[in-house]
This record gives sequence, structure tokens and C-alpha cells, in this order.
Amino acid sequence: MQLISVNLGTATPLEHPHGGKEATGITKRPAAGPVRISAPGPKGVGGSGLAGDTIVNLKHHGGDDQAVYAFAREDLDHWAAELGRPLPHGSFGENLTTGGVDVNEALIGERWRIGGPDGPLLGVSCARIPCRTFADRLGERGWVRRFTQAARPGAYLRVVEPGEVRSGDVVERTHRPDHEVSVTFLFRACTTEPHLLPGVLAAGDALPADIRAAAGKRTD
Repeated sequence: MQLISVNLGTATPLEHPHGGKEATGITKRPAAGPVRISAPGPKGVGGSGLAGDTIVNLKHHGGDDQAVYAFAREDLDHWAAELGRPLPHGSFGENLTTGGVDVNEALIGERWRIGGPDGPLLGVSCARIPCRTFADRLGERGWVRRFTQAARPGAYLRVVEPGEVRSGDVVERTHRPDHEVSVTFLFRACTTEPHLLPGVLAAGDALPADIRAAAGKRTD
């Protein structure tokens, strides 16, 4: 399991097809050297967990539960074939492009150590939910629905212990919980199959508080 690329974004304008323009940090490029990862703080206050990475919309993105976004190179290659165009590292707005890691089958609360004992320790927290900005960035009609139906969303991670990462670092799974709530299962529960929401409670405190609350309401 390897970290293929570490990707950072700066605020750049994005034109919406139906009018309007907004700044977004979704366009990310590979970093040339090591990048510090640390917990950014709660949503609404904290942005990205990666030094030098910009998150513009702090209301809906960033914060401790969405500090780092990981997406597999294997899934990028799948979409590149589907869309008929190259997708460089960072194309989906991911901070970490991984290789040899089935990000979507990772369990909520699973932990990864990146780059050896001095590297950061990250914990899988939730799935990425696609938005209009993601669709407009790719320029694909019906993208949100298509991405949702594929149910391979990539994972957000918390920062358990800070440290530096760089491309080529080894990714080691140091903890795998004894429940079966994967990133894909959580994504389906939060999007197309809400009847699955009670089942995500098996992940306990590893879930973000808002998802626990939604699942609890569904259970009640």
C-alpha cells in the first residue's frame, strides 16, 4: 500500500454552466516535497489538514472529520477509461492519491500510518458525498448521479497524530475495527439507501456526530 501523490489546491475561480462563478480549492496539483498534516479544528473553523491546501467553503467542507481526502489511483483509472480522458493525480480533489489500497472497503475507524513511525496516523471517518462543484469541475453532465450510483466515493480521514507525508510513502494499516461498516456501506446509507442508516451505528464513536445523529433518528 503506497501513497502515490500528495495534492494541494489553491482558491481558483470556477464557472458554473448555468451561470455564476465561485472560488473553490477543488482543483489540486501534486506537491513537490513533504507536506505537513495536522488536525485543522472543527468544521466551520478548520479547513484542510494539509499545510498549503485551501478549502474555501468551510461550512460544508473541511474540519476534523474531513481533514484529509483519499482516493485510489485504481478508481481514477477506472473513471479515466469510462470518461475517455486522462485524470491526473488530484483530479477528483483528493489530497492523497493511493495505490494498492481499497479505500472504499476501508472500515470506519480504521487507522493508517503513513511514512513509517514518524509519519502521521490517520483514521477513516466518512465517505465523500458529491456536490455541484465537483460536477462542474469535471464538466460531465449527470455526474453527481453517476458517481453516486458507482458507490466508490473515496474516504475522508481524521488526523489522530500529525506528521509529514510525501509521494512514495508506504501506507500501513495499523488498526481494523471488528464491525463491518465500510466507506461504501456508509455512502450508500447516506445517499441511495437510507434504510441502511441504523446499521452504520455499529461504527460507534468513529462516526462523525452528524451522521450518528441521523442514524439515531432513523432508528427511532
